[in-house]
Formats: sequence, C-alpha cells, structure tokens
Amino acid sequence: MNVHAVRAIYRFEMARTFRTLLESILSPVLSTSLYFIVFGAAIGSRMGEVDGVGYGAFIIPGLVMLSLLNESVSNASFGIYLPKWSGTIYELLSAPVSTVEILLGYVGAAATKSLMLGTLILVTARFFVPYEIVHPFWMGCFLVLTALSFSLFGFIIGIWAGSFQQLQVIPLLVLTPLTFLGGAFYSIGMLPPLWQKIALFNPVVYLISGMRWSFYGVSDVDIVISTAAILGFLALCMALIAWIFRTGYKLKA
Repeated sequence: MNVHAVRAIYRFEMARTFRTLLESILSPVLSTSLYFIVFGAAIGSRMGEVDGVGYGAFIIPGLVMLSLLNESVSNASFGIYLPKWSGTIYELLSAPVSTVEILLGYVGAAATKSLMLGTLILVTARFFVPYEIVHPFWMGCFLVLTALSFSLFGFIIGIWAGSFQQLQVIPLLVLTPLTFLGGAFYSIGMLPPLWQKIALFNPVVYLISGMRWSFYGVSDVDIVISTAAILGFLALCMALIAWIFRTGYKLKA
C-alpha cells in the first residue's frame, strides 16, 4: 500500500475544498438553513407533533440525509472527473499508484467533506429547533456508512460520466426526488395504505428511517432492515467498482 500516494490525493482534494469554501461548505449549509426557517420555524410552529416529535425536529434527520446523499455523490464524482476532463489523470496513471489507492484517496476525501457538512448542519439546526439524539452511536454509524457508500457511488458516476452535464443527471433526476419522496419531510405512516406500500420500494426510505430512529427512537422501518439496506448498498458499490477495475476499465477521459 502506497500510503504517501493516498495521503497526497486526500490532501489535494481537501485543499481544493477549503479553496472553494463558499461553494463546498457554506452554500449547502445556508441552503439547508432555509429549510429550517421555512419548514421548521414558520410551518413547523403551526403543526402538531409527528410520531411524538415536534415537526421542526422531525425533519432534521431527513435534511441531514438529503445533504449527505447529494454532497457525497457530487464531491466524489467531481473529484475524479475533473482530472479526466483536464488531462491531469495521465500524470496520476503514470505514477506508481494503484487503482485501490486512487479510490481510497478520492473516496476518503469525499466522505470526509460530507461528514464535515453533516456535522455543520446538525450544529446549525440547534439555532432553529431544539432536538435530542437518543442513539448517538448509531447516528454516527449511519452518517459514516451513508457518506462512504454514496461517495463510492459518486466515484462510479465520475468514472462513467463523459461531460459535466452527465455528472448532474443522477443527483438531480434520481437522488433528490427519491429523498423528497422518502419521508424527509413526513412519516410514511401519514400516507394512504397503497402509497405506504409503494414507498417501501424507495431505498432512501430505509436510510432516512434509520437516521430518524437514531435521533428519536421512532422509525417507519425496522432498524435492522435499515441497517441491512445501507450495508447492502455499500457492498453493492464496492462489488461494482471491483468489477469495473477487474474488466480493465481505465480512468481516462
């Protein structure tokens, strides 16, 4: 294992984040703050409790998951696509660095950025609504597993994408709608029986439900199923990346 190579890629990606602090960190936090103002403070104050939790606090796990999914995918996909687009990927490929080390550097940096953002959102939420975390250990586990799995997914998108437009297709047309329809702002139990069954086909439901359970001890799906869902997605992404590299796919533009 070339630890120096992994560290160099990781530090370069983290340095790029801090050079673009407004776009990478502050912009997502400010956008999420608007959700807290509109849904938490304005609308939430006029609504009752959902599953015994105030509405403003109820939406926090969903908002954290919304930001975590989008930022993990965007950071990882953009991180690996930019060298392909600029041509600097050939410098990396000519160095004594394996694909596994490239993967660790880029995915590690993307996951770190997402975890930083998730932590900042949790801190920001304190200024708008009071909340308590019943299971902090499980909350941390869900944060880490989600950041890692969707950073791997974003890395796959970055390898596949042939243009900047293709980088946005899956996050905008797939992830964001699935998150909004996955119970980020409501409980699945509030839906009609038919739509409750349909919602269970949405994989994001299990992620948001697991995160909400770690906060308040209430969930739409059993915590064991939610944990199995995120572990299964992580294993699927790892298997897909292994297959891509095994078939001789090259990190070229």
